[in-house]
Amino acid sequence: MKRFGHAAVGVSTGETEIFSAFESDGPMWSGTGTRSESRHVRFPHPFLEPPCVQVALSMWDIDCNANQRADIQAIEIAEDGFVLRFSTWGDTRVARVRARWMAIGPVRYEEDWSAE
Repeated sequence: MKRFGHAAVGVSTGETEIFSAFESDGPMWSGTGTRSESRHVRFPHPFLEPPCVQVALSMWDIDCNANQRADIQAIEIAEDGFVLRFSTWGDTRVARVRARWMAIGPVRYEEDWSAE
């Protein structure tokens, strides 16, 4: 369990298109084997420490004639953002993927004094 101490708790949400490979015949659509695509996501306001980040697919456009395999993760989580990574493998053909994310973590109170 992550505890935030005496800081205010902030929640940041968003949606990110990770890739669109159909138009360009990109590797997620035309390739086979292990493949992944990543996007860096920046938070509108930084947290005091790396937050907890939850990610979920909000849209995927996938070929129905192949196995449907997907893995989505938040990695490299920092105070100011994270990397959103989607992976697939085998014969799966993915045209497009979009993900929603939510970060929850400690933030400064607006009334906190800062020496900056």
